[in-house]
Amino acid sequence: MLERQQRRKRRHRRIRAKIFGTKSRPRLCVFRSNQHIYAQLIDDKEGKILVSASDRELKKSQTKKTKIEKAKETGKLIAKKAIEKKINEVIFDRGGYKYHGRVKALAEGAREAGLKF
Repeated sequence: MLERQQRRKRRHRRIRAKIFGTKSRPRLCVFRSNQHIYAQLIDDKEGKILVSASDRELKKSQTKKTKIEKAKETGKLIAKKAIEKKINEVIFDRGGYKYHGRVKALAEGAREAGLKF
């Protein structure tokens, strides 16, 4: 298991070498644990988190869903928070994970709610 985490971190370092978030176009960073999924909008220039969301913030009616459905709702939630702060465009940082399953669902949910990648 440790080797799998090391490979993900290595992939994430390669991705981060090419991606840089600014205040006008922050980095949408995804972290996926076994049970939950988290997303943050980060301004790398100042090193600040502008907006964050997780599936733990969802209402009780939304928590009886599968992990993929929760991830999609989390994507919609972070997009809603970002649009309230007048952020419309982001750079997607998949965190070294493959772009499928929960990571893909989060991205699709954010796009549906109005964020542009």
